[in-house]
Amino acid sequence: MSGDVTNSMTIDEQLAYLTKGCVDVVRLSELKTKLERGAPLVVKVGFDPTAPDLHLGHTVLLRKMKHFQDLGHRVVFVIGDFTGLIGDPTGRSKTRPPLTPDDIAANAETYKAQVFKVLDRDKTIVDFNSRWLGALGADGMVRLAARYNVAQMLERRDFRQRFDAGKPIAVHEFLYPLAQAYDSVFLEADVELGGTDQLFNLNVGRDIMPGYGLEAQVVMTTPLLEGLDGVEKMSKSLGNYIGVTEPAGEMFGKVMSISDELMWRYYLLLTDESEATVDTLRRRVSDGSAHPKAAKQALAHQIVSDFHGAELAAEAQAAFEARFTRGEVDVESLPRFEVLVPVGESVALARVMVTAGLASSGTNAAQKIQQGGVKLDQEKVTVVTARVDLSCPEFVLAVGRRAVRIILRPLK
Repeated sequence: MSGDVTNSMTIDEQLAYLTKGCVDVVRLSELKTKLERGAPLVVKVGFDPTAPDLHLGHTVLLRKMKHFQDLGHRVVFVIGDFTGLIGDPTGRSKTRPPLTPDDIAANAETYKAQVFKVLDRDKTIVDFNSRWLGALGADGMVRLAARYNVAQMLERRDFRQRFDAGKPIAVHEFLYPLAQAYDSVFLEADVELGGTDQLFNLNVGRDIMPGYGLEAQVVMTTPLLEGLDGVEKMSKSLGNYIGVTEPAGEMFGKVMSISDELMWRYYLLLTDESEATVDTLRRRVSDGSAHPKAAKQALAHQIVSDFHGAELAAEAQAAFEARFTRGEVDVESLPRFEVLVPVGESVALARVMVTAGLASSGTNAAQKIQQGGVKLDQEKVTVVTARVDLSCPEFVLAVGRRAVRIILRPLK
């Protein structure tokens, strides 16, 4: 990650650095006023530990937290062990099943281990919102709920759509944005960061803080990063993700598999390159003075360096070039995936592709086959309905510039 930014930056330079890549800033004038005071700001971000692993989509927000750290501000990483018990209704067409306390505890430990791949461990405060939300008690929660009304809650698109469609909205779902808002009250946050899908939740905190005698927090949102398919947001469940703990070679190969157009989005959101620098490189690729492959390799090297160091990034790049430029394939070095196949039966190659994270769905896998980008042991696959069985228990499956080693195991 980038080194510390000196405090010799002007206020306007600080604003440009902190708001780079942001979608919403509510409000920029207030952020400028807070910065002009010269005191470190309390910058709060909440993560509900809903899954054990972080991917590059999460790091867009983590990088913005790091930018505030670079300027000497106090970043609080809030693990939502209390709010996770409620379940965030954002983007949901029905009530989200709550996590168990054991799930939350296990996922939270994994989060803590992974966030410091981006954040400065010595400058990050990690806290759990059960510490203050649990202490509220029933009477405190009732008083908190009295600070917002149902009409305000129904301004939220998710709730309004469900209400208009006659779909149920559980009362406890209204408590989620209020609980998240109280995090800001307790921490006396100056700034709260979140993804664009969190704008409503963040603004609830902004709305209720003055009622507690606090200055309203500035709300800043970062974009949701598209996954490898360039369509859906990055998600483990869709198989279009790059995990922050993935091996360097796999991470490098996945970045190289994205489209040339998506590459510029990754440059802006996953590196510290300025918009002007990225625009210049994009123009050079467009006019032919720079090759898109070289630009993408530079991007992949930079991302892998951030998570694994420059030495492993160089090794990953050399291995990639050997595999796909010179046709050398070191099978043992490829990521390995095991697939269970019932004895005497076969399994669709499309399903294997989804299992290995080479396609986001069966439909997506079929499209990749139709486009001629799928190879099995160096042979192009042309049949969308192709199947594999235990007669060939091990093979190399390549989709575009990504390759994996598939091991078929009998399901007894």
